[in-house]
Amino acid sequence: MTAPILRRLADLRALTTHWHRKDGTIGVVPTMGALHQGHLSLVEAAKADCDRVIVTIFVNPKQFNNPEDLAKYPRTEIEDAEKLAPYGVDAIYVPDPDEIYPEGFSTSVIVSGLTDMMEGPFRPGHFDGVATVVAKLFLQTQADRAYFGEKDYQQLMVVRRMARDLDIPIEVIGCPTVREPSGLAMSSRNLLLSPEGLLIAAKKSGIMRDLADQLAAGHAFAPLAQKAEAALIEAGFTEVEYIDLRCAETLEDLPHASRPARLFITAWADGVRLIDNIPVSPT
Repeated sequence: MTAPILRRLADLRALTTHWHRKDGTIGVVPTMGALHQGHLSLVEAAKADCDRVIVTIFVNPKQFNNPEDLAKYPRTEIEDAEKLAPYGVDAIYVPDPDEIYPEGFSTSVIVSGLTDMMEGPFRPGHFDGVATVVAKLFLQTQADRAYFGEKDYQQLMVVRRMARDLDIPIEVIGCPTVREPSGLAMSSRNLLLSPEGLLIAAKKSGIMRDLADQLAAGHAFAPLAQKAEAALIEAGFTEVEYIDLRCAETLEDLPHASRPARLFITAWADGVRLIDNIPVSPT
């Protein structure tokens, strides 16, 4: 059964107020649509944990620093609702733009520090847009728990810090990255890849895994990163923006995997920017 699609905050609030009185916990899965199995795995986690589940779909203009990327982003509301139907979500919130950014809206949520590295310099203003819209969605849905994929690990950390710093009473839960059989992390951006591009993109996971294994064994990061960049270019990637080893808790830059860490790689293939990360645990 397809869940009701709500576009106005007043209608959403009427439901959530009733649910809090009668049903207990509310989970929210914030998305920009173009749903794939990665998103649906978050829905499954929310359904397992919560009495009621809301999926939000809003293509947020404030987190796109390139207008062309915003224009190209797929809008697939009908297909998304059909994909959600088997999961029995309780509401799909597809807010009209003026419900998120009404006339005269002039507030931004800025999380400093965590946004100054990796994605931050390459996507100016991106995390300000993410933090602002997610703060609004948390407050609008009145959810108790929110579910995000670890594929966008830096975003997950930014959202957690934002909710903590603003005392928003919500638990932010990270869920493992879902991958294609080839190892490619599932992403809405994969829809932009040609068949040849998909073959190139799939090679990144193997290169990442080899690098992570060597880091876990205690080898220094810098020389291994140089070899990994060369391997990516040889595999057909046209540009490697960064390869970083970061503390899993603080995103501090690490020269060795001396504590639980994440390995991050962002590279271009077939004209598409692809981000990914995996955990590295010292042995």
